Amino acid sequence: MRPRYVVGFAWTACSRGDSFQRKSAEVRQQRAQFKRIEDHGAKLEERLILDNRYTEHSTVSLAQAWDQLDQLGMRMQHNLEQQIQARNQSGVSEEALREFSMMFKHFDKEKAGRLDHHEFKSCLRALGYDLPMVEEGQFDPEFEKILDHVNPNRDGYVSLQEYMAFMISRETENVNSVDEVIQAFRALTDHGERPYITRDELFANLAKEQADYCVRRMKPYHDPTRGEIPGALDYGEFTRSLFTN
Repeated sequence: MRPRYVVGFAWTACSRGDSFQRKSAEVRQQRAQFKRIEDHGAKLEERLILDNRYTEHSTVSLAQAWDQLDQLGMRMQHNLEQQIQARNQSGVSEEALREFSMMFKHFDKEKAGRLDHHEFKSCLRALGYDLPMVEEGQFDPEFEKILDHVNPNRDGYVSLQEYMAFMISRETENVNSVDEVIQAFRALTDHGERPYITRDELFANLAKEQADYCVRRMKPYHDPTRGEIPGALDYGEFTRSLFTN
């Protein structure tokens, strides 16, 4: 596993997470504006002015829309965190994860965050699974084996979490370990032996954005006998933090 691969993901995921958090903060800051609307609405009601010819919206409908937007943001944040965790643990490419997610959303017509078994089968076919065509109500042993894995309780639906876990398990059999990534970073050092890496070595082997990310996140390396070495960065601690966070 190349360090460019894992660092590229870490940088991309971190950027997406930071961008989403900034946007969420901007939306929540507008809550004060909504509070002003509620106060004005209360004053109108006190004066028995119940119809506002300047707008079709009410404070109640706006409050409901606001709650829906807030809940949507929390779900998106949760899904992003799950994708980051899945990518860290499995090594599945970001492009593959994005394709899985987009395909799920396409077949989730009601936007309920789940697929019934018919929608799930259609989704698998769209992703390239060669499932046989059977008559309505006819037993399909191949699809039933998949359901045994992804929806063993047979509640009639496959959630996004169950779907993503299944697709990731099928996409890769070998989970890349922390040690593999540490070995990859070690290969970039002088003679491929040092337990630390320098800024120049990072920029010589990684894309600028990835190298910048490493330099910002890697802590100074402390040798057990010599102490802190000038210019030395601890890629071991950095890699372990990627896999745990």
